[in-house]
Amino acid sequence: MGKETDLFAGYPPAQRVVSPTIRTIKNRITASYRDEEFYDGARDNGYGGMKDDGRWKPIAHHIREHYRLTDGDRVLQLRAHKGYLCRELRDLGLKVTGCETSDYAIEKASYPLDKASPMRLPYDDGEFDLVIAANVVYTENLEGAIKILREIQRVSRKHAWATFAAYESEAEPDGLLLMRYWVLLGTTILTKADWLEVMAHAGYSGDWRFDTAQFMNLVRG
Repeated sequence: MGKETDLFAGYPPAQRVVSPTIRTIKNRITASYRDEEFYDGARDNGYGGMKDDGRWKPIAHHIREHYRLTDGDRVLQLRAHKGYLCRELRDLGLKVTGCETSDYAIEKASYPLDKASPMRLPYDDGEFDLVIAANVVYTENLEGAIKILREIQRVSRKHAWATFAAYESEAEPDGLLLMRYWVLLGTTILTKADWLEVMAHAGYSGDWRFDTAQFMNLVRG
């Protein structure tokens, strides 16, 4: 197995106030469609306006340096949203493929994206030198999460990185509660130890980041 690392270093979240009344089930229903309201509508329904604000350029440089990628290396980003990171990685000389399930995101993307489910990737075994799966795995139920991890493992020949909605342990129930208040599409939120068990079961050998309440800077409102 790989190691815990923040591949998106330099993208620190601002403090977020959460409560049961800020992001309700109505917001979650709206977000589940992953359409215009999720990307460019109210903040409680999603991103609150996903724009290219320059944050992805230094992250792309960090990714290339961290994995020592060279010109022509192939990178896949799952659920690439509007393709901002894909475009920045391409501009660094990499061969980049992005895939999405949202028709709205694909239509608005700044980079051509494939429409594909992360549970059934239309790519060959070992096709990519790096697979990036931020905010993807934990949006499915446990069976789906395992399928995604196995697909990432299948199409990656060198490196992979994924993020997981998590909390420290059962002795820290507040961490789980804060994450449930914040995450709109987070179907599977597990302890760090449980996620490591899931990764091992799926045969996933890539790197990871745990998105916890502390990491996300969540505070109770």
